Amino acid sequence: MTTKEEDRLSRARDYAAQCLRDEAKAVNDLIGQLDENFDRAVEMIFHCHGKVIVTGVGKSGNVGAKIAATLSSTGTPAFFINPLDIYHGDLGVMTGDDVVLALSNSGQTDELLRFIPIVLHQHIPIIAMTGNASSLLAKYADAHILVRVAKEACPLNLAPTSSTTAALAMGDALAVALMEVRDFKPRDFAQFHPGGELGKRLLTTAADVMKTDDLPIIPAEMHLGEAIIHVSKGKLGLGVSLRNERVEGIITDGDIRRAMERWQSQFFDHTVRDIMTTHPKCVAPTTKVTEIQRIMNRHKVHSVLVTDQEGHLLGIVDHYRCFFN
Repeated sequence: MTTKEEDRLSRARDYAAQCLRDEAKAVNDLIGQLDENFDRAVEMIFHCHGKVIVTGVGKSGNVGAKIAATLSSTGTPAFFINPLDIYHGDLGVMTGDDVVLALSNSGQTDELLRFIPIVLHQHIPIIAMTGNASSLLAKYADAHILVRVAKEACPLNLAPTSSTTAALAMGDALAVALMEVRDFKPRDFAQFHPGGELGKRLLTTAADVMKTDDLPIIPAEMHLGEAIIHVSKGKLGLGVSLRNERVEGIITDGDIRRAMERWQSQFFDHTVRDIMTTHPKCVAPTTKVTEIQRIMNRHKVHSVLVTDQEGHLLGIVDHYRCFFN
């Protein structure tokens, strides 16, 4: 290995850092390129009664496939098609109710431009995403989303790097804007992601994960010395007091610790009622686990009680069951 090669290897991390800086700048510069064309594109897709047909060649095609997948998973029916396949039977998938989203950094890609007259003949509206506002593709489009980068992150300024990252980010921006316009909710997202951990969390409710057996129930009149034992046996770090079978209050191991520090030798003279929280965090059995996670994070609690409409205790969801079940 030559000295020059060793020197370049030692600077590999510097090259990588510069690449990330260049690509981050390219994405950030897109904000200034958002204009009425972007608004028009969102409106076209929102009012589309068919599907979004995403197309592109080479690296733009790879980016287009990802954009199509993102749109489909966020409430906008879309799929990717290679323009070359149009000439071999795939033309039949397009209808007048569709919208075409065509990607090309130069806007002059020959294979894509040969596909455009077919789209125009069928009166299918076109959204172009290019880095060249003067290109033929931009000229023929009903809406042109400009995705221009100052330079590629490639040291030769040749390999598609910043341009593909920018196009990918603009595709995400388009999908997110449509999600907001559609008022797309977590329950909608779950319908498109029924499998995997994400879908599971979006569909799982308190009733699915709550502990229902051997709950640490302690009367409000119980002395704290005895309450410690029950809290410990419950292995949830808490005890629940009921009155007329309804939740009256809750104590946690943190409450007990603070009481011991405060009262010291008089600690054993006090009862659960003296330290319990009378309005603990309670959720319905139909509450989604994702909402319970937000409650725990917002209020900095490690457990919530699951109750019915009358306040009867049905179960307990602790931090482990909520985040790792």
